[in-house]
Amino acid sequence: MPEVWPGSAYPLGATWDGTGTNFALFSEVATRVELCLFDEHGNETRCDLPETDGFVWHGYLPGIGPGQRYGYRVHGPYDPRRGHRCNPAKLLLDPYAKAIEGGVRWHGSLFSYRLGDPDVLNTDDSAPYMPKNVVINPFFDWGDDRAPRIPYHETVIYEAHVKGLTRLHPAVPEAQRGTYAGLAHPAMIDHLLDLGVTAVELMPVHQFVPEHALVARGLTNYWGYNTIGFLAPHNAYSSSGQLGEQVLEFKAMVRALHQAGIEVILDVVYNHTAEGDHLGPTLCFRGIDNAAYYRLRDDDKRYHLDYTGCGNSLNVRHPHALQLIMDSLRYWILEMHVDGFRFDLASALARELHDVDRLSAFFDLVQQDPVVSQVKLIAEPWDVGEGGYQVGNFPPLWTEWNGKYRDTVRDFWRGGYAAMPEFASRLTGSSDLYEHGNRRPIASINFVTCHDGFTLTDLVSYDRKHNEANGEDNRDGTDDNRSWNCGHEGPTDDPEITALRARQRRNFLATLFLSQGVPMLTAGDELGRTQRGNNNAYCQDNEVSWIDWSGGEEDLEFVRTLARLRREHPVFRRRRFFQGRGGHGELGDIAWLTPAGTEMTDSDWHAGYAKSLCVFLNGEAITEPDPRGRRVRDDSFLLLINAHSQYVEFTVPGPEFGERWEFVLDTAVPGGVGERGTVKASDVVQVTGRSMMVLRRI
Repeated sequence: MPEVWPGSAYPLGATWDGTGTNFALFSEVATRVELCLFDEHGNETRCDLPETDGFVWHGYLPGIGPGQRYGYRVHGPYDPRRGHRCNPAKLLLDPYAKAIEGGVRWHGSLFSYRLGDPDVLNTDDSAPYMPKNVVINPFFDWGDDRAPRIPYHETVIYEAHVKGLTRLHPAVPEAQRGTYAGLAHPAMIDHLLDLGVTAVELMPVHQFVPEHALVARGLTNYWGYNTIGFLAPHNAYSSSGQLGEQVLEFKAMVRALHQAGIEVILDVVYNHTAEGDHLGPTLCFRGIDNAAYYRLRDDDKRYHLDYTGCGNSLNVRHPHALQLIMDSLRYWILEMHVDGFRFDLASALARELHDVDRLSAFFDLVQQDPVVSQVKLIAEPWDVGEGGYQVGNFPPLWTEWNGKYRDTVRDFWRGGYAAMPEFASRLTGSSDLYEHGNRRPIASINFVTCHDGFTLTDLVSYDRKHNEANGEDNRDGTDDNRSWNCGHEGPTDDPEITALRARQRRNFLATLFLSQGVPMLTAGDELGRTQRGNNNAYCQDNEVSWIDWSGGEEDLEFVRTLARLRREHPVFRRRRFFQGRGGHGELGDIAWLTPAGTEMTDSDWHAGYAKSLCVFLNGEAITEPDPRGRRVRDDSFLLLINAHSQYVEFTVPGPEFGERWEFVLDTAVPGGVGERGTVKASDVVQVTGRSMMVLRRI
């Protein structure tokens, strides 16, 4: 039996101080807590945590250090009707574990009830089938690492999956493919810089668990939106080991990206955990203090409230559950040096009772926290509960995935009826959503595709989802894709359809990079990646989801051109909303023109059949100064946008807008850059059906 000293109630988790390790675990309902130590052969040694202060059970073990595997057994009431599910037969993960070794091996002992009879207690030992927590050495040589702190208006986000990004990358060593080290490889960093990326937004890297039902079908949870360890980097993405090496490898990845000037944003899932509903396994929170960590029904505490569609919702009303979230966020910032977070189903975190409250305790804490409030905070502003769609309603500190941007841009380019007025709003930063709350265009994270849904190639190749490989009879995934297959469902050799699809991809990409707000590119869209029509590839850990690096050079070059155009011209990334027409006959900062070169009227805007317009962006009328207070001047541009199926003749507007113009971009041309000819005021320019031209005043 190891020697156990009283230790300290803070910090929670396992903390090595150089001579021993302090263990601390919160449980308000526990009557006894056993710390379980495991050797490399799986042999278990148990000892009681001797002290409890403020419902935190703690003890210090001298001589215990990094690499030690451990878990907990919590004694207490098993009374599901009152919300209590303690069962010391179940080995439990530490909510504050910094590293976890192994994965869940699905077995009946993982459940606190006998399978087939949820009212009968299951006392089978789950330890042989459970992953183990690992004590880590927190030291890491960060050198002169500094956060890049890229301003939002200069940010270009690249949403990526750690494994899928490099699993097939030929320049990454085989042993590093699909890992943190692979993402940090110079070939990968060079690609990101080539695209003008300033931030990688990584799909979940918190330790997660594949659902039992998926594993039974021979599948897995590839995306990772099923967290079980909020402070532990997912061990399967480590090329160097799982006894703390995953922590070092993650830190080395962040350091390498920072050296290249690239920020790291984590997609975090604090709205639910991997334990699922009342019939789910007992892995961690459920066995520690079910009623504290989860939202339970008031009328019958056997059941969970579920605003996430995943079986449970974290109880952010409870101070210790809320503390876990805040401690996790601070840990990833202070110890792992990440630069921001994208909060999955963020509306679920705002629910004080049943309504979404933008001033909930969670947002109050974030607002005043001196660490968390200083990084990028991005909300997915919806959940599956009633009233959960909250685009435009988050506090000023936050930015949001703009789902309305995605839907509007898709509708416009597929020829949707009366889509032009809203398209204009999305193109210019969605002031209708954000200006009323004293927010800026940067509140809008603009995207056409993301991990959830069709890829860009599939968006222009399929009218319907094709999710049969997921094993749910094609019932999963949304039916509201707002896609268009350009005349044929799926792959085709028809040269006209192939050319139209390529043009549509360029239209979407050009719109994304030339819109006000923050562009987010989904990894692989620059390479023409396809998921074969699967719009819910969450369980496809294979070539369906992995990025194919063997082609796509034409789209890749086009994205490079767009990124360079945006980077070099502040008129495409303004910090304030456009004001419109200037006074005393002066040009304003923006003008909306018909293809005939005349200013748009109300009837022009509301003609449902209208699908073409010209946008004048005045680089001489940027109202916001640069960071040193100097006036910003830029070139002026014309965007000739034609979503009609046939070509449209545009008249270059009169000389008050400019005498001569140079062609800089044409989505009708492969690669997007044709001959750099010039035109003058009142000339007629023929714009191909479903295409966009960009002209620069010279």
